[in-house]
Amino acid sequence: MPDSPADPTPPAAFAAAVESLRGAVLRTELAVTEITAPSQIAPWSFALAADVTPARHGEDSDLGTGRFVLLYDPEVPDAWDSEFRIICFAQAPLEPEIGVDPFLSEVTWSWLVDALAGRGATYDQVSGTATRILSTGFGELASQPDGAQIELRASWSPKDLSMAAHVEGWSELVCMLAGLPPAIEGVTLLSARKVGRE
Repeated sequence: MPDSPADPTPPAAFAAAVESLRGAVLRTELAVTEITAPSQIAPWSFALAADVTPARHGEDSDLGTGRFVLLYDPEVPDAWDSEFRIICFAQAPLEPEIGVDPFLSEVTWSWLVDALAGRGATYDQVSGTATRILSTGFGELASQPDGAQIELRASWSPKDLSMAAHVEGWSELVCMLAGLPPAIEGVTLLSARKVGRE
């Protein structure tokens, strides 16, 4: 576990990266706020939360939600191969018939890759998971309809010092998972949020 920085003044590289994030142009359908960042992973961190509007203040959106965390460690952890690491999360509800689509996870991951590429973000050391969650109520919850959701968790090491492209790509992903049309060229949102292969 990293020690807390003795000097509360952030390093210049981290401060510049945060300024880049704050200057990013994010999807207008998102309500984005700065949140408390995790302090145990790296000496310096910055985090954002996003909810697809309309959402109630302080609660996750019924349409889609996400988190974006920028980590900075001047010691360059081996797994990062960089001073910086980005961690992101995105989640959205789905129609149950879409949740069982066998290609849903692949398509979700491709949306992240395409969203980052569409914004010009460069990175390496990428990893992540796309998880389909299906739910059926029993007992007192038997009257509730079946539900489904998709969750994507990913991390990567940015190669460029301008972080705006990375957070803009993440904002694109959150909106696409919520069923909103893509705002970048070259990315297709299949009709009725149906994913799969023809």
